[in-house]
Amino acid sequence: MKRNVLPGLRLSLGVTLFYVGLIVLLPLAALAVKAASLGPAEYWSIVSSPRSVASYKVTVLAALAATVFNLFFGLALAWVLTRYRFPGRRLVDAMVDLPFALPTAVAGISLTALFSANGWFGSALGHLGITVAYTPLGIMIAMCFTSLPFIVRTVQPVLEDLDPALEEAAQSLGGSDWTIFRKVILPLLSPALLAGTSLSFARSLGEFGAIIFIAGNQPMKTEITALLIFIRLEEYDYQAAAAIASVLLITAFVMLAITNWMQARALRYTVKG
Repeated sequence: MKRNVLPGLRLSLGVTLFYVGLIVLLPLAALAVKAASLGPAEYWSIVSSPRSVASYKVTVLAALAATVFNLFFGLALAWVLTRYRFPGRRLVDAMVDLPFALPTAVAGISLTALFSANGWFGSALGHLGITVAYTPLGIMIAMCFTSLPFIVRTVQPVLEDLDPALEEAAQSLGGSDWTIFRKVILPLLSPALLAGTSLSFARSLGEFGAIIFIAGNQPMKTEITALLIFIRLEEYDYQAAAAIASVLLITAFVMLAITNWMQARALRYTVKG
């Protein structure tokens, strides 16, 4: 009789469901109940107010820009770390995880010091007429910093496990480097890229600590949705905070559902191929 290392189905499933319910479902249920305590007209008035809509635009547009940048830069970084050996490679690889270990408030203060008008980068960019601190560009940079590891760490293991024989076979058939990447490597990477991109976007949507220092937090201009929720909590307007938070929650759920569907299709295509 084969002995299972883990306990039986009932015990392991019960512990897992209890943990998920306590850590994930219970807070989400409390948020939904608080938002549902508002009437439909009052709920819509809160989530569609000009200040709320402006915060949605700032947050979503900055998150999209940061995710697109991280998609290309993160793929390039994962490619370099996987395919090349160079002095300092292990240091660069370790620094990828820095946003995970660094408190977001520390990251925000550091970015503000670098990109402020008298900072190392900010003063140089100022001569070119580019202002980063207290602008949407600063928000995008903070989101890029905190969400980059999700793409690198999702793609890197897949790149390491790719069979070199596939590329060698494509080269023997006369395929160029770009053709091999586009038709052989990219289809195999697409599920991991989709997963990393969705996680990066979701992290950018909910980022708070790294952004508030560099954003300037100007209502209708550089105020993100997470900050608006925090302001409503400080005002003890818990229902308004829950209503605005529910918009982010629904957006994240829809985005993850679409990404999972696309990822499943990509996996089916990869298996068939």
